[in-house]
Amino acid sequence: QVQLVESGGGLVQAGGSLRLSCAASARTFSGYAMGWFRQAPGKEREFVAAITWTGSSTYYADSVKGRFTISISRDNAKNTVYLQMNSLKPEDTAVYYCAAKIYSGTPYDKANFNYWGQGTQVTVSS
Repeated sequence: QVQLVESGGGLVQAGGSLRLSCAASARTFSGYAMGWFRQAPGKEREFVAAITWTGSSTYYADSVKGRFTISISRDNAKNTVYLQMNSLKPEDTAVYYCAAKIYSGTPYDKANFNYWGQGTQVTVSS
């Protein structure tokens, strides 16, 4: 069982930045691909970014690549994955979830992720 705990969310003005963190309990954290998803009220949970277990490859949703500067990274020594978001807009307001993927399969599909955190609220004011 893997426990994931997100932190770093909050209220920020448009144009501001946030760095989300996700701490994992698993001793085998370095073996998991990790992802970030978000869910706005009344909408489906959508993919934001993912990173392979080595950190050598990263993936980003087309919807976020062009709209704000985003970067996913991980520190396997700290069992933590990060999501840096800059130039935030009100439409980025959502609950952001961290997830871990054990097996192969596209990181763009939330169905391929095995463990989920409880989420952290990000609210961007105009």
